[in-house]
Amino acid sequence: MAHYLAELYSPKPLWLALDQAARRQFFEAIGSGMGALSALGVEAIALGETNAATLHAAGHKFFAIWRAPDAAAIDALVSGIAASGWHDYFETINAAGSGVNLSDHLGQLAAL
Repeated sequence: MAHYLAELYSPKPLWLALDQAARRQFFEAIGSGMGALSALGVEAIALGETNAATLHAAGHKFFAIWRAPDAAAIDALVSGIAASGWHDYFETINAAGSGVNLSDHLGQLAAL
């Protein structure tokens, strides 16, 4: 069963203070770690800027949605993100779990 990670994040002042060379260096380090995560089956489904005009919009500026074959791969992704220093630069909220279809999800909600 596929597992997912949805991230919402916004830059912190420390990120905004970095020059372009330091930002490129940080992203190069992130890119070098992606090979190991890809080997685990982790894939980025969508990444982008949030739409502030959306009804009940998130307070964060960016989003990322990831898919992986199991919880262990999602755990590796979350750990890798933390180890990269990401949270020094971005305020982040994570939501992770296995994916179900709409009917099963409605059943989850009804069971509360």
